[in-house]
Amino acid sequence: MLAFQFMIEAFIFDVDGTLIDSNDFHAEAWRKAFKKYGKKVPFDKIRPQIGKGADTLLPEFLTENEIEKFGDDLAKLRGEIFKREYMSRIKPFPKVRELFQKIKDDGKRIALASSSNEDEVEEYKKIANIEDLVEKSTSADDAEESKPEPDIFQAALKLLGNPAPETVLVVGDTPYDAEAATKANLKIIGVLCGGFSETDLRENGCLEIYENPIDLLKNYKKIVSINQE
Repeated sequence: MLAFQFMIEAFIFDVDGTLIDSNDFHAEAWRKAFKKYGKKVPFDKIRPQIGKGADTLLPEFLTENEIEKFGDDLAKLRGEIFKREYMSRIKPFPKVRELFQKIKDDGKRIALASSSNEDEVEEYKKIANIEDLVEKSTSADDAEESKPEPDIFQAALKLLGNPAPETVLVVGDTPYDAEAATKANLKIIGVLCGGFSETDLRENGCLEIYENPIDLLKNYKKIVSINQE
């Protein structure tokens, strides 16, 4: 186990793929939106890009001219498809509320930092039944650039009152979470439930890897202990 040389005072959680099982749905919504604009992008090409916001995902598949002409409209359509066809099918990973309750009972603070839109994040909190346990939340609307840039995590820190970075621990499921947290000078641990490999997570900055929220809850004391190996 990693030796954390500090007392953790706050957690910042990614949402999609970390707390709720939504990554495949996002990829399928993007695929359908691209198709509507005449772009046949396979699911398996989009799926590894999930975790990025539209501003960093679209350049993977569209030219600058295409982005200028219809990028915003395509991203808006993606959101409409996602809400209409998939939002009702999203489930939280098991033990998310129990994990958050444990963190709150331990006197720690919780913020969310997602590349999804604000209205989606609000719905996710309801789906995961954590509305009363989350102190602050940020979304793509709070960042000039989305993950893998650090803006969203920096916004979450600001909402928390700018605690010392070494007292904050990020939890995420994608290499883009890891890269963004590292750029924000934050420590991050990864979870595998979002579908990315342990190698990808470690190579981009995750210090430790857990399976899912159940595993985080099971290992909570180790995660927050000082000098615990």
